[in-house]
Amino acid sequence: PQDSLAFIQQKWQTQKVAKGVIWKNLSTTAVFNSTQIINIIEIDLKQNQKKLGIKALPKSRELTSSLAKQVKAFVAINGGFFDMKNGGAVDYIKVENKVINTTINPSDRANAFLAFDKKATKITSDSTIIGSYPNIILAGPSLLTQNSRAQLSKNAFNDNRHPRTAIGLKGNKLILITVDGRRRQSQGMNLHELAHIMKWYGCQDAMNLDGGGSTAMYIHNQPYNGIVNYPSDNNKFDHEGERKVSNIIYLTN
Repeated sequence: PQDSLAFIQQKWQTQKVAKGVIWKNLSTTAVFNSTQIINIIEIDLKQNQKKLGIKALPKSRELTSSLAKQVKAFVAINGGFFDMKNGGAVDYIKVENKVINTTINPSDRANAFLAFDKKATKITSDSTIIGSYPNIILAGPSLLTQNSRAQLSKNAFNDNRHPRTAIGLKGNKLILITVDGRRRQSQGMNLHELAHIMKWYGCQDAMNLDGGGSTAMYIHNQPYNGIVNYPSDNNKFDHEGERKVSNIIYLTN
């Protein structure tokens, strides 16, 4: 209760970056007895549903900022898990009805789907959705389902603090979030803490995406190649530590 109240009362730096798109960022020491830097992009889907996209590389990797520029994205975040050596997603991913990668080794971690078309966006653990939407990323684990926090297994991936990327639905808004970590200035979160944050922010459904050194948020026309968070892959507290990834979720203007 103390953490939830502290989080709700935080004063975010807020900026409108496009029609129906708001960017919020926060540096705080008030939650989870830790220092945290959080970036959130709110996308009004009533105005922007048709502008959502996934960019996925079947067998290679590139920086989130580079992939975003290739598709002329206005905002973007890194997406699902990928093969660090060879590139390509390790879980099912489909773009405009074309399957880019299939699941290599099914895992309990990858139990949630982001799915969308020109009319609707869903976050669900129901695998039957695969045949119903042209754009799908399988990742996870699930954090929230219909306002309830998911049961998270006890393991190092879930329980230790790391940089995190997540996506959620808050009514008609799509919420993109990054939490920086592995630094004194921002310690990162475990997935239990991340689920709390998504719920306190008002999301009904939410899922974890690839985190750690992959965590990156891009906004067009911002400095440092558009990267607004502090990626950790270069072991420095700056905006230049992006890791090459294999897919992103983005919005065109």
